[in-house]
Amino acid sequence: MTKFSALREVLARRDFRRLFSVRLVGQFSDGLVQAALATFVLFSPERQPSALKVATAFAILLLPYSIIGPFAGVFLDRWRRRNVLVKANFLKALGILPILWLIAASNDGALLGIAVLLVLGVGRFVLAALSASLPHVVQGRDLVTANALTPTSGTIAAALGAGAGVALRSMVGGGDAGSQFILMLAAIGFVISALIALRIAPSALGPSGNRTSDTLMGVLRGFIDGLRVLGTHPRPRRAIGVVAIHRIALGMLTVVALLLVRNTFNTTAQADLALRQFAIMTAAAALGALLGAFFTPSATRIWGTTRWSAVVLILGGIGGGTFVLLGAMSVWLPMLLVGASFFGFIGQTVKVCADTEIQVGIPDDHLGRIFALFDMIVNASLVIGITVMALWAPPSGQTPAMISAAGILLVITGAWFFTTNTKKG
Repeated sequence: MTKFSALREVLARRDFRRLFSVRLVGQFSDGLVQAALATFVLFSPERQPSALKVATAFAILLLPYSIIGPFAGVFLDRWRRRNVLVKANFLKALGILPILWLIAASNDGALLGIAVLLVLGVGRFVLAALSASLPHVVQGRDLVTANALTPTSGTIAAALGAGAGVALRSMVGGGDAGSQFILMLAAIGFVISALIALRIAPSALGPSGNRTSDTLMGVLRGFIDGLRVLGTHPRPRRAIGVVAIHRIALGMLTVVALLLVRNTFNTTAQADLALRQFAIMTAAAALGALLGAFFTPSATRIWGTTRWSAVVLILGGIGGGTFVLLGAMSVWLPMLLVGASFFGFIGQTVKVCADTEIQVGIPDDHLGRIFALFDMIVNASLVIGITVMALWAPPSGQTPAMISAAGILLVITGAWFFTTNTKKG
C-alpha cells in the first residue's frame, strides 16, 4: 500500500505529470527510430551483421556524443531546461528528414551514421535535461519513487515503441518503405513531445539562480568545474562507476544476443524472425527493469541504496550470467529471456539508486553537467563492452568465457561497492 500511496502522491503533481509525458512520448518515438534503423541495417536479409559491424554501428551512435555530452551539460545548467526540452524535440523531428532521404537511396554507410548520430545525440541531451529537471517537480522521499518511475517507464515506452515499429513495418508491407513510415511517425511523436513541454512554465524546471553569458572558455571551465564537483562527492561518483560497469557487461551481452538470434538461432533468410526474437529479448529486459523500479523504492528505505545495489549486483550477476550462458550454449530462447530480465533488473536498480545519489548529493547548479557527464560515461561504457565482445566473440555468439566474465564482473563490482561505501561512507 505504501508503494501505491507514494506513487499517487508523485502523480498528483501537475508539472511532474507533464514532464513525465514529455519523457514517455519522446522515448516511445526513440523506440520507433531504433526499430526503423535496426530493420534497415542489422535485420535485413541483404545485410548480414558481424560482431565488428555491430560494434561499429554502436560506436557511431554513442561514442561521439559521449565526447561532447559534458559540454552540453554545462548549457543545461545555464539555459532554461524547459526551453531545452521544447527546442531539442523539434530539432529531433527535423533530423528525421535526412534519414528518410538516405533510406530512400538505400544508403547504409557513413552518412546514415552521421544523420542518426544527430537525432539520437540530441535525444541523449533531452534525457539529461529530464533527469536534471526532476528535483524541481518532486522533492524529499518522493524523489526515489519518481526516479524509479520515470526512467523505467521511459525504458518501457522505448521498448513498446520498438515493438510497435516492428509490427507497423510488417503491416505496411515491410522493406525500406516500412522503415520510412515508422520514421515519419517518430517525427510526429517528437513534435508532440515538444508541444507538451511548452505547457510547463519556462522557469519551472530550473536551473536555480542566474548564470553569466556563455562563451567557449566558459563552457570548458564549467565542464572542468563539474568534474571537480563530482570528484569531491564520493557517493555519487562511486554510484556512477557502478552503473558504468553494468553497462560494460550489458554491451558485451548485447553483441552476444544480436549474433545469437541473427546467426545461430536462425538462417540468413530468417531476418524477420531474428528481429522478432531480439524484440522479445528486449521486452524481457524491459520487464526486468520494471520489476527493479517497483521494488527499489521500498527496498532502499529498508536496506539503503548501497546495500540494495550490492545485493542486486551479486545475485543478479550470478543468476543472469548463468541463464544467458545456458541459453546461448543450448540454443534455447527461454533461458536467454530469463537472463535478459536479470540484467534489466540490475540495470534499472543501480540507475535509480545512482540518480538519487546524484540528485541528493550534488548542488542544483551542477546537476545538468553531472547528468550529462553521467550519460557520457554510460555511453562510453556500453561501447567499451560492445567493442570487447566484438574482438572476442565468434560469428555464432557462443562464447562461454566472455559470457561468464560479464556475470563475474557484476559480482565483483557488487562486493567492491558494498565494502567501499561501508568503509568510507
